[in-house]
Amino acid sequence: MVLETLNPMHHNITSLVPDTLPVATVPLLILMCFLFLIWNHEETSSIPGPGYCMGIGPLISHGRFLWMGVGNACNYYNKTYGEFVRVWISGEETFIISK
Repeated sequence: MVLETLNPMHHNITSLVPDTLPVATVPLLILMCFLFLIWNHEETSSIPGPGYCMGIGPLISHGRFLWMGVGNACNYYNKTYGEFVRVWISGEETFIISK
């Protein structure tokens, strides 16, 4: 009798999951998507530069400055975005102004 209750083939898996689970999951997923959209919403800046993109933009920007050095990274951003650029260095918004 004990072996019969422990046998996974004996039980129907759908009987173990309550019927209310899908009903409760849909509003929870909608709420999570809504919160994700609010969290990722950002004010669009009129200053050109790499996008924020959930914090990935600042990581890439900071990594480029570490990898290329300040001078070469500034030249790269000036060629890409123009003479007034917004980047992130050490998590802080930084403006590069050059001509």
